[in-house]
Amino acid sequence: MPKVSAKGQITLPASQREAIGVKPGDEIETYVLGDQINIVKKVSGAAKGMLKNVEAKAPISDEQSMESALS
Repeated sequence: MPKVSAKGQITLPASQREAIGVKPGDEIETYVLGDQINIVKKVSGAAKGMLKNVEAKAPISDEQSMESALS
């Protein structure tokens, strides 16, 4: 079972790295869900075209977008 180092690092077992295809130098994303940490290999272009059919409901300025995000 992996342990957390003094630097907060964790070594993933080889079987787990192989299961998701992670190799040295690959980028990963981590997400916390409840009391679990999920690790996902980043895949270039995975989201390409995901929003191609989404249309804006109304034009919005950068300023309005920023105000909306901050409120």
